[in-house]
Amino acid sequence: MGKITGFLEFRRAERKYAPVAERVKHWREFVQALSEEETKVQAARCMDCGIPYCHTGCPVNNQIPDWNDLVYHSDWKQAALNLHSTNNFPEVTGRICPAPCEAACTLNIDDVPVAIKTIECSIADRAFEEGWIAPQPPERKTGKRIAIVGSGPAGLAAAQQLARAGHDVHVYEKNAKPGGLLRYGIPDFKMEKGIIDRRVKQMEAEGVTFHCNAHVGRTVSARELEDSYDALLLTGGSEQPFDFFTNSKGRDLDGLHFAMDFLPQQNRRVAGETPPAITGAKDILAKDKHVIVIGGGDTGSDCIGTSFRQGAKSVTQLEIMPMPPEKENKALSWPNWPLKLRISTSQAEGAKVEYSVSTTGFSGENGKVKKLHYVHVDSKLQPIPGTDAELDADLVLFAMGFSGPIEDDVVKELSLPVVARGRFKGLDANERDYKVPGQAKVFAAGDIRRGQSLVVWAIREGRQAAQSIDKFLMGKSALPR
Repeated sequence: MGKITGFLEFRRAERKYAPVAERVKHWREFVQALSEEETKVQAARCMDCGIPYCHTGCPVNNQIPDWNDLVYHSDWKQAALNLHSTNNFPEVTGRICPAPCEAACTLNIDDVPVAIKTIECSIADRAFEEGWIAPQPPERKTGKRIAIVGSGPAGLAAAQQLARAGHDVHVYEKNAKPGGLLRYGIPDFKMEKGIIDRRVKQMEAEGVTFHCNAHVGRTVSARELEDSYDALLLTGGSEQPFDFFTNSKGRDLDGLHFAMDFLPQQNRRVAGETPPAITGAKDILAKDKHVIVIGGGDTGSDCIGTSFRQGAKSVTQLEIMPMPPEKENKALSWPNWPLKLRISTSQAEGAKVEYSVSTTGFSGENGKVKKLHYVHVDSKLQPIPGTDAELDADLVLFAMGFSGPIEDDVVKELSLPVVARGRFKGLDANERDYKVPGQAKVFAAGDIRRGQSLVVWAIREGRQAAQSIDKFLMGKSALPR
């Protein structure tokens, strides 16, 4: 597992970023990869810790110590084979996963975990550069046909697994191109869309057929798909945004938008894609505006970076929760994901972040928002008297998460049960077989089932659902879970 004394000899090193002044001028990725030798040194730090706690943090069960050891010994091709045995798209997770594996790393007890995410991305990118990533069409076809609704990470992972098992797989995507949230939600400066395109090309060569601009439950009948295919897998995501300000003063002012109305527009601009014709839709742009982002998660950070690149005058992020500690208590948190202060690359580009703030309303002029009104809250999230204040606001973006799947398309047509899963809602399918109760051949995986989550969880669910569907159709399955 790497070099036995590597964790004692070598310091943790991470990928660096292009300077802020340079990177905000374009929409390309700005992470600067480590050299081959530097990556090998980081892989050498993986210690022979006996119990690889990094596994507890990885939803797709990556064999992290194994491919660290292979990289250290310069066996990059075998490392790529090992990595792809558990993860269909490591070049994606190596870019956008928050790396719970690093939080669980034994060396994180001293705040110097192995740079797992960096190494993972290096392996995947090296595999593409060397031409090791090639289509893997099945040796024989089963004659079974499967429809997958949604081409986000769960749908893509399931499609690739099922196609390699010999099934005829058809993926239905409501947008113009495959990728789902990967393409339309994640900004290009975090992941350029050529990353998706080359995987789609590989999957098409493996036998997957993509049907784009096909909105199941609207322009395509879900019942007809159910009748025409041997199995139907729903991976449409969790897209119904939370709106905590429905009854707030000024909610009807122009300039208040959900993050997922704002971000996909810019992704389409970068791609040169014509936006879909939506009644009343208009360009949402941050140029020369005071932008307020409500919500402190990844989506909020994506709004910040996008606003700066569009030329925002200022960007302020509001978070209702208190400011996390700079360092977690390892005795209480490790190896679990800790609550601690994290500064995203977008926040570091110049955003002002306010914690313990609750928005109370909006005011404006001539129907356009001009001010956001707020109050500070205590540790119980209750308003503190006398702390009312306001901020200049020409554009307010709501990035407070998603409550569950859209329920007026395929969910409605098939009359599928949507159940509460804590704060979120999802289809009533379980992790044993991903089958929707009461449905003969309908399955669900990813955010549409579990509620909003990480890309790496979507990949895991897509892979496991594929194994379940293969077993359902064939009586047994050689696909891994």
